[in-house]
Amino acid sequence: MSGVLVVAEINRQRKAGDRPLLETVIAGATAQVRPVLMMIVVARLGMEPAARAIGIGSDVQRPLATVVVGGLASTLFLSLLALPSMYYLMLKRGRSPE
Repeated sequence: MSGVLVVAEINRQRKAGDRPLLETVIAGATAQVRPVLMMIVVARLGMEPAARAIGIGSDVQRPLATVVVGGLASTLFLSLLALPSMYYLMLKRGRSPE
């Protein structure tokens, strides 16, 4: 979902102006830092108690919650740095991201 936010903003910025591609990708990714960060932090805070649980039933929920918390941490990096970079590289090579 965070990737959709970033790509949609980059596409919106591309349609709105005549800036260079690199500047547009940076501006689109920068504009979505706060919404993506808020979404990931809230989801992580919601899963943190399940990841640290030690009570009854925690033997089932703790491994899943730990994976989700780790995935959220990697999503932060991937959606804010790797995705805009790949978007830029694909456009530079002449491939359409849509």
